[in-house]
Amino acid sequence: MAFTTILFDLDGTLYPHAVGLLSALSQRISLWVQRTLSLTAEEAEALRGVYLSKYGTTLLGLIAEHGVDVDEYLAFVHDIPVEEYVGPNAALATMLSTIPLRRVVFTNATSEHARRVLGVLGVSDQFERVIGIREVGLCNKPQPEAYTRVLALLDAPASDCILVEDQVPNIRPARRLGMTTVLVDGPTDGGAHFTVNGILELGPLLARLLEGQNE
Repeated sequence: MAFTTILFDLDGTLYPHAVGLLSALSQRISLWVQRTLSLTAEEAEALRGVYLSKYGTTLLGLIAEHGVDVDEYLAFVHDIPVEEYVGPNAALATMLSTIPLRRVVFTNATSEHARRVLGVLGVSDQFERVIGIREVGLCNKPQPEAYTRVLALLDAPASDCILVEDQVPNIRPARRLGMTTVLVDGPTDGGAHFTVNGILELGPLLARLLEGQNE
């Protein structure tokens, strides 16, 4: 096995859940659903739960069952001052710079949102490519097709790729395809090949993996 590419999720992976940005995004989604479908806050939350379970994201459920304006939805949801939640992370930049693989962001958010976050974190120059929800034709993780579309865009076989994620459901399809998987800040029984407590622990783990494949 020779790794060539490492795919990073964005929100909750390159920065911790505790900073609150993910919660802010979730609140924006709920508010959009509430306003657009004329629901109470409780009804909006319940509907989101149904769509997350059935489709993987609220957006895909809204597209399938309501034919919503995707551009309007994405613009509203990601209209957040990310600099109020995250800041420069020199340690993250240093860790990423030591990884001798193609480094790609693969997110269910928009690539525009991802680039804003990467810019505030100070790690934009550490990634070769950013692939968001539009780039995979609105096909979101954990749908298997989202992963195969990313692999096609990168012209890379799954066995050459490492996926770094914070969501257990998003780990499983990648592993079934043949990717090596790393779960960040998740349960050790989450189905990933490896689990780390935080993103900075990835550096030593990758060093061991890459050293092993070169022996």
